[in-house]
Amino acid sequence: MAFKQVLLISLLAFTLISLSSCQSKVEFSWQEGDILFQDGDCGDFCDAIRAVTSGYEGRDFSHNGFLLLENNNWYVLEAISKGVSKTPLDSFLNRHLDTEGKPKVMVGRLKPEYQHLIPSALQEAQKLLGKPYDSEFDLLNDSYYCSELIHLSLQQANNGVPVFETPPMTFKDPDSNEFFPIWVSYYDKLGKAIPEGMPGLNPGGMSQDAALEMVYDFQK
Repeated sequence: MAFKQVLLISLLAFTLISLSSCQSKVEFSWQEGDILFQDGDCGDFCDAIRAVTSGYEGRDFSHNGFLLLENNNWYVLEAISKGVSKTPLDSFLNRHLDTEGKPKVMVGRLKPEYQHLIPSALQEAQKLLGKPYDSEFDLLNDSYYCSELIHLSLQQANNGVPVFETPPMTFKDPDSNEFFPIWVSYYDKLGKAIPEGMPGLNPGGMSQDAALEMVYDFQK
């Protein structure tokens, strides 16, 4: 084989290997409206939630937030104990780490048919900054839990039509069909009846919703 042919084949092979290497090193890129699903430790509450709803590919999620770009900085709009808040992305990611120091976070992204709702939904979510946390898990009051904040913001942006499913909530142990003791105590202190069967949503269930694609796992 002529030297020029050998050289050409070698260059072609090198180019293909280089392209393959570059493609394998393509890094994940954030997009506004990404939904961050977080596995945090909230004790018996998280254990009870996990028992009735598993997340994407069996992962456990106890919290989620809505990604916002503001003045070239990334923030997470989230409903936490102090109320609806805007948290720097780095602070959110480093809140719960695994044994290797990786964020216990997966990223969901709305499917293309819902992407146009994101700017309006983020505006709606920002209007709720400072609103109290919804300790009753009631979709009809003027307070918000994490998944509710995202759900209602997108619903408002979609002219009142829900993007996410809101199946009946359950607070019962699937093994015994009895209420988890933690929820009995929790609602007794609130002076409220347990809202068994009322519509609602949680991070695990939302991570499996047909409106989303899970696009990145920080633990892999």
